[in-house]
Amino acid sequence: MKWLSVAIAGAAPAQAYLRFGCGTLSVQRLDPIVEPGKVPSAHVHQIIGGNAFNASMDPKVDISEKATCTTCSFTEDLSNYWTAVMYFKARNGSYHRVPQYPNALLGNLVGGMTVYYLQQDFNSNGKQKITSFKPGFRMTVGSPTSTKDGNPGLRYTCLKDVMTRFPETAEFPKEPCPAGIMAIHHFPACWDGKNLDSPNHQDHMYNTGKGGFVAAGACPSSHPVRMPQLALETMWNTTMFNDKSLWPTDGSQPFVWSYDDSKGYGTHADYLFGWKGDALQRTMDSTPLLSNGLKTQSVDQANKCSIKPSVQEKIDGWLDHLPGMAM
Repeated sequence: MKWLSVAIAGAAPAQAYLRFGCGTLSVQRLDPIVEPGKVPSAHVHQIIGGNAFNASMDPKVDISEKATCTTCSFTEDLSNYWTAVMYFKARNGSYHRVPQYPNALLGNLVGGMTVYYLQQDFNSNGKQKITSFKPGFRMTVGSPTSTKDGNPGLRYTCLKDVMTRFPETAEFPKEPCPAGIMAIHHFPACWDGKNLDSPNHQDHMYNTGKGGFVAAGACPSSHPVRMPQLALETMWNTTMFNDKSLWPTDGSQPFVWSYDDSKGYGTHADYLFGWKGDALQRTMDSTPLLSNGLKTQSVDQANKCSIKPSVQEKIDGWLDHLPGMAM
């Protein structure tokens, strides 16, 4: 399947990882983890995954039993993943949403993200037990209130072409990027073994990641359970805004997140587990890590999965202000 890449060819047969695409499910102001039940939420998100997504997602309900389709390549992955949305801010103060495009090898997938689940890193699956997330599990990484670099797993790449991966920066790139900007979100992978969530949606997890797709450090005794290393990549097609005569007169970069962050330190992502049955655990138990046994669907089938917006507002075209942000 052209859009699905699940293994790296290498000298050692254990070199592999789970990598797949998920198209856009919806773009709207909803956030069932941080602002459950609130319609609309504070800022716009781009959402991928299963169509059970809504403003109020009860942690006691297994969403894999509620969703009837998914925008992900694996039909057994009915999880939801979401991040903020990128906007271009023009010299006159108006805003325009930046479109997304699929990562390499993902065919004509509509927008969305590339999702990774790793046991250890790109070069080895390691030997330790990887425990799957559980029904009701949720977590976030990053915070929209961050004003400085605090997590090596939250990064940007100025794309020279669709295959560019380095260098990475903690801030938005400061110069026009020939092929757009890739936003990268690496979630923590150490669990306390007890709580499916926590009040700030982060304390039940502990981050020992070092940035990039390299092996994370050992889990501490407070969070001893190693879970999959989950990561997201989003390709933002900023090329239509590369004319610097459109940029601020002081030469500063013109992109902002949907909560009005022009530096980029506040980038964040949310995850709500929804794999069917033991599908993810079976995959994590496999050696090497392969998609054998996981059910897949075509890109066209994935693109057909969507939900109706709960929030009726203009989020595209030229806007006087960011949705949800007071003028």
